Amino acid sequence: MKYAIGIDSGSATTKGVLFDGREILKKIIVPTGPNPRRTMEEIYIQLKEDKEAFCVTTGYGRDLLEQSDKSVTEITCHGIGAAFLCPGTRGVIDIGGQDSKVILLDQNAFIKDFLMNDKCAAGTGRFVEMISRILHQDLADLDAYVKDAHPIKISSMCTVFAESEVIGLLAQNTPGPDIGLGVIHSICKRTAMFAGKLPLEGKVFFSGGLSNFKTIQHQLQEELKREVITHELAQFAGAIGAAKIGYDKHKSI
Repeated sequence: MKYAIGIDSGSATTKGVLFDGREILKKIIVPTGPNPRRTMEEIYIQLKEDKEAFCVTTGYGRDLLEQSDKSVTEITCHGIGAAFLCPGTRGVIDIGGQDSKVILLDQNAFIKDFLMNDKCAAGTGRFVEMISRILHQDLADLDAYVKDAHPIKISSMCTVFAESEVIGLLAQNTPGPDIGLGVIHSICKRTAMFAGKLPLEGKVFFSGGLSNFKTIQHQLQEELKREVITHELAQFAGAIGAAKIGYDKHKSI
């Protein structure tokens, strides 16, 4: 049996999967850390073991792994991964650690168009992590933390100014959950405005680290005024797409 390894080296986390052409046999996600090359090597070793596997890398560090057989752009891999997790997907919104992407797919899961915003961190996972630290809350508990909260409008669209605004609101004894939900609303509104530059159709697949949070998924749906779906493996979409490319290449050899 032939296998493929897909590794997505992101700014915040690195994801890896082992794929057999039908399903994901193993998955790994770890912080990228200060040495992305070493992180990728460790994931590769853990996934490969003694198997014959074709390895495809993607993401910021896609050219760092010497054992890689091929590197592919993250836009292509995220599109293919999203289509694998949700067949029929025509639109993808990915919110990563330091950037956000909107991807349009045709009926064959090929890229029709895309937009990528890596100039400002205000609508990314890194921004949510920063605000969580200011609020002294574990990011993993975000959904429970903002449940039943009343969102406070966050007017600043820049990370630095938004941070100052949040600190100011805390000084005014504004409840932390209200601030947290306000930040979520701000991110979703910003993402929807960005996504609105492309002609989205039908349901939208939501991937990236923030797709783990139901509150963000539901608010993004409100802002987009269309159904937003996700998957328990959505954060691995880039790695899955890379592995699928690798498997198809390996199969043809």
